[in-house]
Amino acid sequence: MHYSTKLSVNINKIATLRNSRGGNNPDVLKSATDIQRFGADGITVHPRPDERHIRYADVRALKKLITTEFNIEGNCREQKFIDLVLETRPDQVTLVPDALGQVTSDHGWDTLKHKDYLTEMIKLFKSAGIRVSIFVDPDVTMVEGAAATGADRIELYTEGYARLFHEDKSSAIGPYIAASRKAKELGLGLNAGHDLDLQNLSFFKEQIPWTDEVSIGHALICDALYLGLENTVQLYKRQLL
Repeated sequence: MHYSTKLSVNINKIATLRNSRGGNNPDVLKSATDIQRFGADGITVHPRPDERHIRYADVRALKKLITTEFNIEGNCREQKFIDLVLETRPDQVTLVPDALGQVTSDHGWDTLKHKDYLTEMIKLFKSAGIRVSIFVDPDVTMVEGAAATGADRIELYTEGYARLFHEDKSSAIGPYIAASRKAKELGLGLNAGHDLDLQNLSFFKEQIPWTDEVSIGHALICDALYLGLENTVQLYKRQLL
């Protein structure tokens, strides 16, 4: 059976470049619509309270333009984030346990410790018709905990896989296969993201073909500097065939 894995492009880095100079170059909204036109299956944004990359106004404007799938990642401990998600109603919200001021996401939820809280948040978002994914480490226990909260999907935090890939890819993928099998067994959808790139993406897909979606930003935008944005989107899509 062939599984189709969607590519959602995280456009935070485009917003970071814009914000570094002021003005509206590059144009985040045009970039998002072009990325869709170039073949991406979705757009991901991760607004943070300091708006150092994606701004809350961007999210509201993007909602009107996204014709594929819109995924908003963020920390649901922030009331401002909760309000934004409920206002814009994306196709999917991905709950990430970021600390205030964190440079980038670096760990998944402890789904056992925070079970009651996550259950409450997931119920709130699902009642608004939004699919909910929880960011988790590749730990079978955490996957089981995620299922108990009522989440629709998990997103596996793939930094560990990417870091070890060039040393021993079989060992690197092992925990992810185990976690993914448990998710499948429990009826959870499966997303993945963080440091996936043109070198390690196809092996991940080969080993875990039932992955629903990958969210990729930093590596894809870096590659686009050399390869061009349209070409890069297509190259990433090919890794998922």
